Amino acid sequence: MIDLYTAPTPNGWKASVTLEELEIPYETHFVNLGKNEQREAWFLQINPNGRIPAIVDREAGDLAVFESGALMIYLAEKAGRLLPSEGVGRARVLSWLMFQMGGVGPMMGQANVFYRYFPEKLQPAIDRYQNESRRLFEVLERGLQDSEWLAGDFSIADIANWCWVRTHSWSGVSVEGLPKLEAWIGRMRERPACQRGVKVPFELPRMEEGSEAAKDFAKNAQKGVQR
Repeated sequence: MIDLYTAPTPNGWKASVTLEELEIPYETHFVNLGKNEQREAWFLQINPNGRIPAIVDREAGDLAVFESGALMIYLAEKAGRLLPSEGVGRARVLSWLMFQMGGVGPMMGQANVFYRYFPEKLQPAIDRYQNESRRLFEVLERGLQDSEWLAGDFSIADIANWCWVRTHSWSGVSVEGLPKLEAWIGRMRERPACQRGVKVPFELPRMEEGSEAAKDFAKNAQKGVQR
């Protein structure tokens, strides 16, 4: 059994979608970021960096694994699926996974901060991160030219990138003019495990522009930015 410590964010969904796709039994523990629970002593024993997601594998002597990419690799290797064990296939998957870890996630995350959460509207910063996120989307478009999936076969690389790209409108980044990327987003959205995974630890309300749900979400997220 896996204990999953998470919150409804793109990085959190990377873990829950992976668990759902691999059909690994797990128990969910909601970490309330608005109350700063990720920095409490009990959670720092699991992840000393104080970030979600993290897992504890009870079958491996309560092994704690943190950093979303690391735990995705761990889970894929544990199940023997979604990550080739060697060779060209493994290199391709890890390349696209690290592309998300080092590019898509950080750039979209910063776009969110300056576009949605930061109390002052610093337009140069907003432009910088939105433009870089769009450039990365164009890289994904090229990566999908000859295949339905980023690394040839469906893998943790697709999960990692989709969990972020699916939130592009929240970051203020368009996918218009990227037909391969849009089709891939649709294929991912249709997968039952993806549908289940993005409802963990609970389903977020639709974030319509200007809605109370969007305002409340941004206000809650702003607390973390200002700490």
